[in-house]
Amino acid sequence: MEDGNRGFSSIITGFYDELVTTERKSLLTAETYRSSVEILEKWCVENKVPLNSISVRHLTAYFAARRLQADELTVARDISAVRSFGAYLVRNGIWEKNVSLLLERPKTHRSLPRVLSVEQIEQILSAIDLSTPLGIRDRALFELIYSSGLRISEASALLLKNVHLEEQLLWVHGKGDKERLVPFGGEALKWVSSWLDEARPLIVGSRTVPWVFVNYQGKQFSRKGIWKRFKELEAMVGLDAKVHTLRHSFATHLLAGGADLRSVQELLGHSDLSTTQIYTHVSADELQAYHSEFFPRNKKN
Repeated sequence: MEDGNRGFSSIITGFYDELVTTERKSLLTAETYRSSVEILEKWCVENKVPLNSISVRHLTAYFAARRLQADELTVARDISAVRSFGAYLVRNGIWEKNVSLLLERPKTHRSLPRVLSVEQIEQILSAIDLSTPLGIRDRALFELIYSSGLRISEASALLLKNVHLEEQLLWVHGKGDKERLVPFGGEALKWVSSWLDEARPLIVGSRTVPWVFVNYQGKQFSRKGIWKRFKELEAMVGLDAKVHTLRHSFATHLLAGGADLRSVQELLGHSDLSTTQIYTHVSADELQAYHSEFFPRNKKN
């Protein structure tokens, strides 16, 4: 590493630590920002640009190259990360001013989320083999994600003490250390109860394991593990979906059923109502599809 970039890695570590401890960013956001800055670090080393001498011209050249490697959303995220890193460098006397603030974020076109119908969700859930304890776990897991609109990270981190079966409520630890109370339905209650009472004890035995969902070793069922299992189910039934699609479907189905936007915002744990509003566009698209198919004046001779 060039002399001007000695200590770059340790500075990135300090930046990551401050994101988590001082700014209270979620671990996922902090990891994403660190990864973005590490890509910048690599570019600086390759181009012999010292950290304390990075200019707008350097950053412009870097992001021009980055746009050839990544899509608009990724570049926009990287710019946000570098802006945050620049603020950290200014606070620590490494930069005199945050030159990254002069960068313009690319305009991104937000696509509508993929949504499954109730029948498609049932198709996925019905494909689970229920003859094993892990099959019961999978059914309980994906029923709960759909019934409560959980993020994959929230389902992975869900603790036994935060599941209230009698009240059919979950205490969910979400993004940015925000917590919310979320209800779940009768079908999810049925399968979660079966998992906790019958199947889970066969895996964890007498050990005290705090997480609701565990892997075959009795350890926390990771985000990656949940994602991989859902991909297997998706392949089995031939549907194009992700675990997060269950959350999208939860929100859209609630709005289609008459739920108000503010209530759905609270259930999803969105800080900004505009984030939730995207689901109203999904519902509008569905209405347009029904109109096109069934309204008599749309039919052609």
